[in-house]
Amino acid sequence: MKRIKIALLSILFLVFLTSCFSSETIDDPAENQAIYSQMGSDSTKSDSIRLILTKVVNDGKAPGMIAAITSSEGLIAIASAGERKAGSGIAFTTNDVVHIGSCGKAMTATMIATLVAEGKLSWDTKLIEAIPELINKIHTDYHKITLWQLLTHRAGIPRNPSNMRSSRFKEIKKRRLAIVLDNFKSPATHEIGKFRYSNVGYIIAACMAEQITGKSWEVLMKQRLFDPLGMSSAGFGNPNISRSTAQPWGHHKYLRKWRPSEAYYDEVIGPAGRVHCSIADWAKFLSLQLASENPILERKCLDKLIEPVGSYASGWIVEERAWAKGITLIHDGSNEIWYTLVIVTPEVDRAFVVATNSCDFGSTPGICTEIMNKLIRMELDLGNN
Repeated sequence: MKRIKIALLSILFLVFLTSCFSSETIDDPAENQAIYSQMGSDSTKSDSIRLILTKVVNDGKAPGMIAAITSSEGLIAIASAGERKAGSGIAFTTNDVVHIGSCGKAMTATMIATLVAEGKLSWDTKLIEAIPELINKIHTDYHKITLWQLLTHRAGIPRNPSNMRSSRFKEIKKRRLAIVLDNFKSPATHEIGKFRYSNVGYIIAACMAEQITGKSWEVLMKQRLFDPLGMSSAGFGNPNISRSTAQPWGHHKYLRKWRPSEAYYDEVIGPAGRVHCSIADWAKFLSLQLASENPILERKCLDKLIEPVGSYASGWIVEERAWAKGITLIHDGSNEIWYTLVIVTPEVDRAFVVATNSCDFGSTPGICTEIMNKLIRMELDLGNN
């Protein structure tokens, strides 16, 4: 089984990402001047974004891309370039859905926060309190790990699950419970309380929610997050279940060419990063940290979700940045054939999104960082200094 990479690609990369906007620009000055000179109306911003993305696609660095600037009121500017499937000639459009990988962790945490708000769980709920049947089936090292430790990667557990396809013929809630049993029989190999990025942690947090409610993570996400926010395009796994070009395909690079792929991770890992949605619907979720009111959570709950332990909160890297006039919320995600990057800046009421239906770990993160750099500079009028 291939190694799962839907985790953050590296904390070091994100440290670079959060600092690059306060140092010298990595953009080409002449190219920037051409972009900034076109700015004015929101439609012109979209045109400017399209120029940026088109150059990347034409240079062969991605088969398709989409990027957007959003606010508490929704999309400000959005553009796309390239193809849904390499060689198809079918355009990647701004209405298409994107697979957001680990950027979905913040969505899982938000859904769980609705259960906390209702008193069905608490941030301090221990694993064996939520699932008492585990008490004699897992090692005692794991008895006291809490929901908050799982969501902030402080539970001392492995990065990825072993035997992910075990019990694959069982109902999905039972499969996720089997992940807990398979991975927690032996003593902990990592120190509880220290940061260790873990997809397993989000699977287990979702498993706690499933056992408390009797509903699958998929149903809970739809009922408690997607439907109330009007995210009608949101779903799970492969955006294109029909194998047509009705939605974009993911791609990997092979012999210097982009090859379409359907190599999506198993549904058991859904809570750690298997959501897809349109950019417009993603903006509805991001607006939770931008708007003063929303239909699902009070402000105190939303503030808890971005309360970092170290620099990581529940699905977000949290960093103070002068250019953002306060905190930035950052995450990236990939399932090896898609890559996404998002930055939310609550104090200036903006969020920035870049996504591509491809991934080459040697180049894609850097390309998306450069694009993000351009979006932020143009929208916040940071100029070229």
